[in-house]
Amino acid sequence: MTYPVISALTQFTSAFVEGWQQQTGHEPASEQLYGVASPCIVRTLEESVLWLPQPFSAPASLANVERGVNLSLREEGVHYFTTQYAGDMAARFGELDLSLIQVWSEEDFVRLQENLIGHLVTQRRLKLSPTLFIATTDSEMEMVSLCNLTGEVVLEHFGTSKRETLSASLDLFLQKLVPQVHL
Repeated sequence: MTYPVISALTQFTSAFVEGWQQQTGHEPASEQLYGVASPCIVRTLEESVLWLPQPFSAPASLANVERGVNLSLREEGVHYFTTQYAGDMAARFGELDLSLIQVWSEEDFVRLQENLIGHLVTQRRLKLSPTLFIATTDSEMEMVSLCNLTGEVVLEHFGTSKRETLSASLDLFLQKLVPQVHL
């Protein structure tokens, strides 16, 4: 069985890594992940790590999140977070600069699930429809999220009901992303 989100994420990740290799001659680099253990690390430099994506090895499930908030999550959201270990990846969607949130390690996956639970609990308290954040933006008040009800990818304004639809589905959103190399 093919999963469009897994395919689209894998293709984007390959293009992201290829862009880094073409522009820098090496794998993607991250200063933020320096000193943080991960199966992705290829080489450690003075103040950064070079990384490559690795297969996800933990159980491919967000059941802990679902139990924590008593909510069934969309399959494509589960696939997005359980396809691979990787560093966050800079991208552009139209005029919007963003950074795809990725899972760096098994420990990071635990932290991600805790953050998703907190996000969903806050939305419930504010009587907002549930979303799973998938990317950050330059604004601390906006994030890119997967709507758990419709499957649309939205630009969400934190703590408000204001949402702008970016794409009808997560796989189409990922297919339209342009990788960005930030040195």
